Amino acid sequence: MVRSGTPEPADGGQTLGDLVATAVNDVSQLVRYEIQLAKSELRSELRRVTVAGALLAIAAFFGVLMLFCLCFTYAYLLYWAGAPGGMAGAFGFVFLTLGVLGAILGFIAVRVLRHMTGMKKTRDTVTDDIAVLRRDDKTVTQEDPQTASAAFADGKRPQIAGHESR
Repeated sequence: MVRSGTPEPADGGQTLGDLVATAVNDVSQLVRYEIQLAKSELRSELRRVTVAGALLAIAAFFGVLMLFCLCFTYAYLLYWAGAPGGMAGAFGFVFLTLGVLGAILGFIAVRVLRHMTGMKKTRDTVTDDIAVLRRDDKTVTQEDPQTASAAFADGKRPQIAGHESR
């Protein structure tokens, strides 16, 4: 008996190629449906974020108006308490108070920003991970135990099939 080069269909009447084509078609259709679902959820979440952002902006505007009224109240209380310079002196004291508070908050903000690390640990571990993926052993250093433990949970480099350790 002579056989041809193409396989014969199984008992179900479908060849392996037909089954693979059906599976690929199903997977691609599933991916399309997942993308459509993600888009619709993203649109819905975007609407919610937009509404919440608008409400927060309105609340912030009301907060600024309240602060404005509080500054006037503070100035009139200073005037009532007999601040030197009359009404102009009272508003001058309010201005100085706001200036001092702004300077203090600015100083604190600068100190906080100076202590930022620029995500040093993340940059180090990403560099190590890229070096492992490129199989570049010279770039990956295990001398710093903190970086090594952050990069690899057990402190050891992962073994990649077909790659010998140096």
